[in-house]
Amino acid sequence: MYRNQYDNDVTVWSPQGRIHQIEYAMEAVKQGAATLGIKGKNHSVLVALKRASSDLSSHQKKVIPIDDHAGISIAGLTSDARILSRFMRTECLNHRYIYGSPLSISRLVSSVGDKAQTGTQIMGRRPYGVGLLVAGVDEAGPHIYYICPSSNFYECKCMAIGARSQSARTYLERHKDEFKEVEDLGELIAHALRALRDCLPNDNELTTKNVSVGYVGRDVEFTMKDDEDVEEYLKMIEGDEKRGGSGSADPEQGAEETMETQ
Repeated sequence: MYRNQYDNDVTVWSPQGRIHQIEYAMEAVKQGAATLGIKGKNHSVLVALKRASSDLSSHQKKVIPIDDHAGISIAGLTSDARILSRFMRTECLNHRYIYGSPLSISRLVSSVGDKAQTGTQIMGRRPYGVGLLVAGVDEAGPHIYYICPSSNFYECKCMAIGARSQSARTYLERHKDEFKEVEDLGELIAHALRALRDCLPNDNELTTKNVSVGYVGRDVEFTMKDDEDVEEYLKMIEGDEKRGGSGSADPEQGAEETMETQ
């Protein structure tokens, strides 16, 4: 695939009306480990697969707290995610300092979209190569937002991104009408873990080492669960049939972790 004539800079349009640098950034999201978000009646949940760059290193963090009422999970370049998460924390802190109340999730996401968009129209800069799933709760209730490298953002009932995420999206599409009536946090997390498990190859399973869970609710501050804290939720899906993970059926399966994609 030769696009050198039109992909040297993010400000260059191709004759087909495409900006290839943005498309390349979106490919980085597909190379990251899968993560997904679900919102129920009172809670929003994030779950993510963690990768280790080698047997000698620890697993990379995938779920990042932003404020008491919000958190994110990432797929793509972790270095870009650190920059955006720091910006989001600053926005939430400034709003609390000035107004004495938490920043609404829609305004927070809109601010991130505006920041990401500047990198798509200024020469010498590049788009952020990371996709964000934002889980939060405000006066309007629980929310799940997806922010992609093109700086577009969407509010979702549920969403999955990253490598092999199509299997998870199939599960989510099949059960999406059930989630909005789920009041029990444990049941919502179990749904999320079942969908995430479908992203794994058949010979792999979810363990306390390779999965992270984050959740927030109307009366629950954003909480992260890692390592042994996840075991109680993994026990809830023991014995359930694994629907996905057949390997070569998903074209995203060949994506390898490059440039620190997680």
